[in-house]
Amino acid sequence: MSGLRFRPVGRDAFLVEVADVDEAAAVYRLVRRLAADRQASLQPPRDVVPAALTVLIDHVADVEAWQHLLQSHAASLADERSVPGAATGNEIVLRVRYDGPDLERVAAAWRCTPEEVVRRHAEAGYRVAFCGFAPGFAYCTSDREAPPVPRRDEPRTSVPAGSVGLAGRYCGVYPQTMPGGWQLVGTTDAVMFDAGRAEPALLNP
Repeated sequence: MSGLRFRPVGRDAFLVEVADVDEAAAVYRLVRRLAADRQASLQPPRDVVPAALTVLIDHVADVEAWQHLLQSHAASLADERSVPGAATGNEIVLRVRYDGPDLERVAAAWRCTPEEVVRRHAEAGYRVAFCGFAPGFAYCTSDREAPPVPRRDEPRTSVPAGSVGLAGRYCGVYPQTMPGGWQLVGTTDAVMFDAGRAEPALLNP
């Protein structure tokens, strides 16, 4: 790795630009590991927010010191990328009814039968890469290789809460009824976001 790329965000935050979502996850894990390391002797960030191609390091007292620290550990990102997602978080099992209206469209993208889509999706493991779009919406990547799933040409004006959708290389669950353009393969009764819970979002990076 030649080095990390940084972008300022105000006076006490910065973005780390990355090549792909896997590198974003690696940077996210690296920052959290360094923040927990007392030897780093730097104030931990108030928040670390991964996205598809960036990681936000928010509210640090010394931006340049944190950038230097990350740059000095850039070579270890290859090791961070190899860490299984399950090793850095809790496993959450969602029970899914595969009753989605777009199973055949996904089957066409994957060049298989709808029954095979169900089998592949149910057997795969997923890691929350980042959150966005709506409170409680998690963009999850699979531990199984599969062709990307195209979004709908015309988004639906209303997708029911609990709908399980696929788009590109991501899987997600709609936390509330809202518009959406992902291909729907099933539904779950899991409550993805509840402001009254201690941890409102069921899934986090």
